[in-house]
Amino acid sequence: MDFPDGEISILLVDDPQIATLNQKYLDRQGPTNVIAFAMLEGEFSYLTPHLLGDVVISMDAAAREAQDAGLSRARRFDELLVHGILHLFGYDHEDSEKEARRMEKKSRALLELIT
Repeated sequence: MDFPDGEISILLVDDPQIATLNQKYLDRQGPTNVIAFAMLEGEFSYLTPHLLGDVVISMDAAAREAQDAGLSRARRFDELLVHGILHLFGYDHEDSEKEARRMEKKSRALLELIT
């Protein structure tokens, strides 16, 4: 991804906390598993060019999804973290199937590097 000096913050929360963020910033009801707040976008992105953004992960959702998928919690956490980081780099899966496939392919490639 070629951003060696990039910085991110990672916030680990529970379902009620991520539901509050989901409502406040995305106008969506209820908890989700991961939210990414990109700092490379917007009017003032030039102020902190090394700050990629924030990744917020619900550990409740990670644990639940790990159990449902038969994965370790660590593996599901890695998947959610990579997913959030890809969002910081502008990857998206909601607007088109083509972009969703592109994001999934990159996610698999990155997860192979760390496992």
